[in-house]
Amino acid sequence: MSTLKNKTLFITGASRVIGKEIALKAAKDGANIVVAAKTTEAHPKLPGTIYSAAEEIEAAGGKALPLVVDVREEQTVAAAMRKAVETFGGIDILVNNASAINLTGTLDVEMKRFDLMHQINFRGTFLCSKLAVPHLKNAENPHVLNLAPPISTNSRWYAPHLAYSMAKFGMSFCVLGMAEEFSRDNIAFNALWPRTAIATAAVQNHLGGDATIKLSRTPAIMADAAYEIFKRPSAECSGNFFIDDEVLGEAGVTDLRQYQVDPSLDVNQLIPDFFIDV
Repeated sequence: MSTLKNKTLFITGASRVIGKEIALKAAKDGANIVVAAKTTEAHPKLPGTIYSAAEEIEAAGGKALPLVVDVREEQTVAAAMRKAVETFGGIDILVNNASAINLTGTLDVEMKRFDLMHQINFRGTFLCSKLAVPHLKNAENPHVLNLAPPISTNSRWYAPHLAYSMAKFGMSFCVLGMAEEFSRDNIAFNALWPRTAIATAAVQNHLGGDATIKLSRTPAIMADAAYEIFKRPSAECSGNFFIDDEVLGEAGVTDLRQYQVDPSLDVNQLIPDFFIDV
């Protein structure tokens, strides 16, 4: 595919940052975006709502359907997908972007935080994928993209924050299993992960504030990489654990400074993201 025009994307957590950037990138082609997230009122530290995101999507050239969706609630997700099909005629792409983070060690992590991460990251991804598959089977070039890391057995990624790592790698295991399970349906299941830290609220609030943001790339790099993946034939592109800059390199993008918060920095000064072995 050369364009996402008239394609329908169901994006969880699309009210902010990476999810919204992916939505805006597709909207420029004239895509339909289901903004599936919980936020109806802006938070001081987490700006953006499903309604403000929908306005930006419409302004960018797409069509938006803002829906209040908690990925932990099966009936809510199922109803949202039915509404998407009723409104736009189907679902072509699912982006499992919704995620929770808590970088606490085993002895200190509160079980309510453990449960939240696993319910949103792992269970939410499994649930949304499960409910989307019947609709994706009717799509011309169906894709599921999980914002999840390459699978690793390196203990350095587990020991400091085991609860979070298990929840994120759970999303990765969904790719590994579902890519094979639904290969006969030509539904692509892939993961996408950033090479470097991305300037998000999570980085701002949990990983060092402004100093870390300066050493990060912008969410646009993830959106541009996701866009390139969606254009690939689903029957020939499944079960991959993509890294953002590698995808763009394959697409002929050589100048990655455009994605740096501070373009004056050398790429080696940027902070590698979690789960990336350098």
